[in-house]
Amino acid sequence: MEAAAFWQMLKQRGLTFFAGVPDSTFRAAYDVMLSDPEIRYIPAVREDVALGVASAAYFVGRRGGVIMQNSGLGNLINPLTSFSLMYHIPLLLIIGWRGYGGPPNDAPEHWIMGEKTPAFLDLLDIPYVILEPEDSASVLDSLLETIDAKSIPGALLVRAGVMT
Repeated sequence: MEAAAFWQMLKQRGLTFFAGVPDSTFRAAYDVMLSDPEIRYIPAVREDVALGVASAAYFVGRRGGVIMQNSGLGNLINPLTSFSLMYHIPLLLIIGWRGYGGPPNDAPEHWIMGEKTPAFLDLLDIPYVILEPEDSASVLDSLLETIDAKSIPGALLVRAGVMT
């Protein structure tokens, strides 16, 4: 999926406020996002900081998003459980799925987290979908409907190479 089309799809759904920690999975997408005057992006030093920043959108009647690599999901377990899930703060987690498919698809340090990423989301009852270029709009709409209906975070998993 072309990065510009991805951001356009999010903007059409009212998602224009993001915080995050850069991830090489999104290199092309970051460049497009940073040059888009309609998107407000706050860089964060850690994923938990990004979660707090992006959650601010909820308090002004909007939905925010967190952009991160799946290794950062470990940094979010406590903030997600003691803040986002507990207080029903809906937001979109855009997660670069490093280690997807295990060896030899990525560096060894990503293999375990790559395998366990869906399990962590399942454990926390956080709905997630996998971004695929063919049906990205319908998959995103379904996820956003679930996020809104349950008033909780939801995750969009993005494998390396899906976004160009």
